[in-house]
Amino acid sequence: MDMCTVNVSHIPDCQIGDEVVILGRQGEEMITANEIADRIKTISYEILCALGKRAPRVFLQKGKTDTVAPRLRRVYIPDEEKSIARIDNIIRHCFQTRARNEELGDAIYYEMFETLFGKEDRQLELRTNFRYDIRIAEFTEEEILSDHLTGEDFKVTTLIEYTKSLSHPVFMIGCALNNEQLALLFDDKRCEYRWLLGQRDDAITEKDFRVSRVRIDDEDIPIIRTGITERGYEVWCGSDDLKKKVNRQARIAIEIVTKKSKHNNLFSVYLVYPTRGLDIRFHYEGAHIKNVREISFFAGRHPYPEIIREKEKSIKLRISDDEWIFPNSGVTFIWDL
Repeated sequence: MDMCTVNVSHIPDCQIGDEVVILGRQGEEMITANEIADRIKTISYEILCALGKRAPRVFLQKGKTDTVAPRLRRVYIPDEEKSIARIDNIIRHCFQTRARNEELGDAIYYEMFETLFGKEDRQLELRTNFRYDIRIAEFTEEEILSDHLTGEDFKVTTLIEYTKSLSHPVFMIGCALNNEQLALLFDDKRCEYRWLLGQRDDAITEKDFRVSRVRIDDEDIPIIRTGITERGYEVWCGSDDLKKKVNRQARIAIEIVTKKSKHNNLFSVYLVYPTRGLDIRFHYEGAHIKNVREISFFAGRHPYPEIIREKEKSIKLRISDDEWIFPNSGVTFIWDL
C-alpha cells in the first residue's frame, strides 16, 4: 500500500531518474503535509506517520548530512547506518539495557570490543569444540640424561584442538616470555596459537617449548622453521596444500611439550576468542602431586561447567557443544607437592 502510479505523459522531456516531489520543496514550489491533510480531511501528523519504513531518512543540519542522528526511532533500518560511531553507540546502549546498569554495560562493551577487534578492525574469530588435554608428569631418567635436565621440572604435554576458519596456508605458533611479547604475537594475524611460558633469564629453546605435532583435518602439517625473535620463540608451519582450505572451517590440532618448574604450582588455560563447546582435561597421575583443585572463571549464559573428578588422576571440565563461552574465560589448576 506504499506505491502509486502517476500519469506523466503530458510533461515534456520527462525521463527516468527525474526528481519527483510528493512532499517537500523543489525550487520555488512547496507541498506541505498540511496541504495534503486538508485535501483528504485529516491532520498533518497522520500524513507524516504514513511514510513507510522503506523510504530512507536523511537528517540534515545546516545543509549537511551525517552531522546529527536521532537517538530513538520507531523502525531500525540497517542500510541507514553508515557511521561506525553510530553503530557502536547502538551496540553500547544495547549492552546497557541488557545489563540494566549503565556502568556494567559500558564495561562489557569496551571489554568485548578490545578482545574481539584489538587495535584495529579484523575478522572475528569464532572457535567451536575446543579441546584442551593436559598431561603433567615426571621426566624419565633417559630424558633427564639426554637433555641434561636437573630434575627440578615437570614435563607437560598439552594437546589443543578446535575448529575454526583457516586464515593462512603458512602460520606461526608463538611462545612468549612476558606480556609485551605476547601482545606482539596477538598483533600478527598469522599467529595461530600463542603460549606464555613465564619469566626467565635465558632465551627459550626447543627443550623449553617444543611443538611435537600439528594436524589439520587429521593430516600432519610440516614444521618449516623455528627461531627466536623479539616476540619470543616462533614455530612456523604450513604447506601449499593448505591453500585450498583457507577461509574454510578446519579442525586444528597442536601438541606442545614444555618444561614447568616444580616450584610453580599453577597451570592456567585462557580463552581469548568466542568459543562454542569446551572440554578441558588435566591429567596428573604421573606427577606425584596432591590436593589438585580448579578455579574456573567462565563468562556466558551458563558460566558453570560440568566438573568430573577422578581421584588422584584427573579433573575434567565440560561445557556442552551448543553453549557459547565469552572471551577472557578460563581455568587455573592448583596443587600441593
